[in-house]
Amino acid sequence: MTGGMTAKLFLHGVPDSPAIWSPLLDALALGDTPVAVPALPGFTGPLPAGFAATKDAYADWATGEAAALAAQHGPVDIVGHDWGALIAQRVAMLRPDLIRSWAVSNAVIDPDYRGHRVARIWNTPLLGEAFMAISRPGALARGLIDQGVPADIAQEEAAQWALKDKRRAILKLYRSAHGLSFAHDWALDLDRLPSAGMLVWGAGDPYVELSVAQRFAANRAMPLTIIGDAGHWAIAQRPHAVAAALHAFWNSL
Repeated sequence: MTGGMTAKLFLHGVPDSPAIWSPLLDALALGDTPVAVPALPGFTGPLPAGFAATKDAYADWATGEAAALAAQHGPVDIVGHDWGALIAQRVAMLRPDLIRSWAVSNAVIDPDYRGHRVARIWNTPLLGEAFMAISRPGALARGLIDQGVPADIAQEEAAQWALKDKRRAILKLYRSAHGLSFAHDWALDLDRLPSAGMLVWGAGDPYVELSVAQRFAANRAMPLTIIGDAGHWAIAQRPHAVAAALHAFWNSL
């Protein structure tokens, strides 16, 4: 199977939905390549009954998505952004047999990263609920647009912010990770991460600084592509630059 035809699995982050991938998928022009772009459970509809919405629950769910794709098409190229990046790395650690390669954008499982301000708020009981109660879709849309997300996608993401289950899921997810601290669990398994991986980073990310990516890439000898004039959502802000980096990576395998 050629790199171009290897099935691709894209995992979005918080507070996003599969819509965030639209600009990058257009730029990638994958043609007949099998592609899956699922929504994290609870992010575009009700939380499934019995779904715990913890980081491990999402990792198990994503592993199932990868397994289903791999059963049809062979090992997949998994791509993740934000929380989707963390989950993608976890899937690659747990089931390397399902993964041909992994690529992550603007988040990595890093033992020294301690989370951004909003993550700490969401991790705090009562404070997180209060934040969610006063957070309005319009404010989210403006924030995304300010970060370079195309306006139509920002509006679509903001409309979903009205879903109570989405906000509940986000609080559960962040609290299961103690904000965004992985030093005592997932980061202990970094040596299990397959070597066929790469990082692509918006240089102006205010949530996960470029230095986090540079440290991870240096410590683990992983390739890092830095996207200038882009922030946390480089995948939507500079999709052609991200697509070029991904194609170069996949073609090198």
